[in-house]
Amino acid sequence: MLAPPLLVALLGCGAVAGFLAGLLGVGGGLIIVPVVLAVLAAAHLGGEHAQHLAVGTSLAVMVFTSASSVRAHHKKGAVDWRIVRGMAPAMVLGTLAGSLLAGWIPGRALAWFFVVYAYAVAAQMLIGKQPRAGREMPGRAGQGAAGGAIGMISSWVGIGGGSMSVPLMSWCNVPVHTAIGTSAALGWPIAVSGALGYLASGWRAQGLPWGSVGFVYLPAMLALMLMTVLCAPLGARAAHRLPVARLKKAFALLMAAMASEMLLRLL
Repeated sequence: MLAPPLLVALLGCGAVAGFLAGLLGVGGGLIIVPVVLAVLAAAHLGGEHAQHLAVGTSLAVMVFTSASSVRAHHKKGAVDWRIVRGMAPAMVLGTLAGSLLAGWIPGRALAWFFVVYAYAVAAQMLIGKQPRAGREMPGRAGQGAAGGAIGMISSWVGIGGGSMSVPLMSWCNVPVHTAIGTSAALGWPIAVSGALGYLASGWRAQGLPWGSVGFVYLPAMLALMLMTVLCAPLGARAAHRLPVARLKKAFALLMAAMASEMLLRLL
């Protein structure tokens, strides 16, 4: 069992991740993964599989977070289901392939990938370069290719893909609130397929802590899920009232700080 202070840390993390999931259309994995890693380290659990457990647990949490977030955005009419239909099938295939491959990738390599990815997304959000006025979303083939790539990368980083799909849609002149709501909808198939993939790839792994099902650590998942489901609708409502552009830049700084913290631990 996790000590009470660690459970409190997970509940707090879940509240922040859930709010940001609704607010920015992200799954919250960029917050959840480092916190789960820190909790596992503090409890002396996970060993060589700690990174896999953190990513798998994050994806499992996002199954519930994304469902709560997209329900709230759909009520606001902010989900473009045509884009969801165009990208989701390839996202599922990419996520499944990536999560099954993840069991063969060393945990340290996944951690390095997380650091590089978080820095890259933070830089893109901070620059905030505006697209050409005439740019539109690509056709079905282009959306499928983008969806497959986003799904595979998401499975390695433990995210719902919002930090890639929101910038893509914004770059193609999709209104920001629609991009956020649509990204929340795209996060659900990524989360489901990724969680199933990590569950399968870790099914026979040795040395996992009690309460693990494959590479999903249930005690952390349940604590995080409780708060993300409660707080995601609050973030979704705030997304339609607050200056999202400024909040994206604040989130970019948060990602850069988390990447720096993980980089220090890797070094």
